Amino acid sequence: MTKHKLGFWMLTALVVGNMVGSGIFMLPRSLSQAASPAGVILAWAATGLGVLMLALVFGSLAVRKPELSGGPQIYAKELFPEGSHRSLLAGFMSTWGYWIGNIAGFVAVITTFASYLSTFFPVLTSNKEWLTIGNFTLKAGNALTFLVCSALLWGTHAICLKGIKSAGRLNFIATITKVIGFALFIVIALFAFEQSKIGPFLAPRTNDSGETLGLLSQVNAASIATLWAFIGVESAMVFAARARRKQDIRRATIAGLLIAIVLYVGISILTMGLLTQDQLMASQNPLVDGISTVLGPIGGKLLAGLGLISLLGSTIGWVLLSSEVPFQAAKLGVFLPSFSKENSKGMPTASLWISNALGQILLLSTISGSISSAFDFIIYIATLAYLLPYLIASLYHLKLTWTGETYSLQKERVTEGIIAALAAIYSLWVIVAGTADLKTFLLGLALIVSGILFYPFLLQYQKVQNKKM
Repeated sequence: MTKHKLGFWMLTALVVGNMVGSGIFMLPRSLSQAASPAGVILAWAATGLGVLMLALVFGSLAVRKPELSGGPQIYAKELFPEGSHRSLLAGFMSTWGYWIGNIAGFVAVITTFASYLSTFFPVLTSNKEWLTIGNFTLKAGNALTFLVCSALLWGTHAICLKGIKSAGRLNFIATITKVIGFALFIVIALFAFEQSKIGPFLAPRTNDSGETLGLLSQVNAASIATLWAFIGVESAMVFAARARRKQDIRRATIAGLLIAIVLYVGISILTMGLLTQDQLMASQNPLVDGISTVLGPIGGKLLAGLGLISLLGSTIGWVLLSSEVPFQAAKLGVFLPSFSKENSKGMPTASLWISNALGQILLLSTISGSISSAFDFIIYIATLAYLLPYLIASLYHLKLTWTGETYSLQKERVTEGIIAALAAIYSLWVIVAGTADLKTFLLGLALIVSGILFYPFLLQYQKVQNKKM
């Protein structure tokens, strides 16, 4: 049992803080590469509606099934007969994929932190060659970026070990700061918006193979990137076991989502009026470059500083979340038992150490390419690793509405059944969109499947426990 509980505002801050992290800084560039302005707007509309359905599913399940905590992936075991091998395997594999996705998530946040730090320390982008081995060349900027990212990761690790309350407070302060700062950005961008910079509202784009993409294909491509912006909407659900009141989980999820939608859509669209499409596609720091056109270099420095504060908070939230997922799953008996260990502060020590060690390995991607390339690489792997648990939660909610379990009112049952069906359809749609880039899709799939290597350890533990009984 945890010693400290999280209230509505702390939970909302975790939702907003985890969603409004790296995506809000880099997505204007990613979206301009994937789609024309028309495609971007349609992608936001489709993603916003789909994620709203998912948020409603998460909120409902948290209240109806409070004993199942730790994230949307945990419902996989409930899709099969209780105590069966299929139930255990489904719970383990879905938790593995979701956990890996979380780790990739905080790595993306950390690499973006380094990108914005380069505004103050240009040496982080230095192309000076330090070492050459065969075809590999280690550049000064990449090496220093790796060191900065590693320091942030393990500094956050130390903070999290001190307890959920202290870590949650730091995340709350950072979240309030970012919301106020980005609201000011939107106000300034509204007055400085130049419609002429948007360019053709509907224009073709090309993929990596050189093929021309029409509007529908652009929406599909952009939908993967926009989904990344909302990953973290389930944060309150992940910390359900630490919530002071179960009703706060649903309220915090919806409130956090609405705040994020306003910030994301406002900033991504208004940035198109500050920079031309060509400038957006080439920018390493689109928000900084955009505000600099209005306020000059000082504006860029201020926004970069806001970005650093924001990303520090997001790093805390994501590291907390990535350790909580296997921790709660292990307590429910569907993940490796070593992950259930906790310290006197109620923090999952083993889970924190293992998660952050894997994150350190992923940070090696910053050595072999630009920071933006590392972000793009991680974005697709993490997104695809998340999709299966989202679909699982939607299907489980559908199962509850179909059987009538936990429902007393027919109208409520029908309404929530429709919501669950729409959430499932949305999850399937984004999976199909993800297969457009087969290489990254298979890479994400490989991360999920790799968990089978560790499944025998869980089986062995289960056998020992059954013998004791």
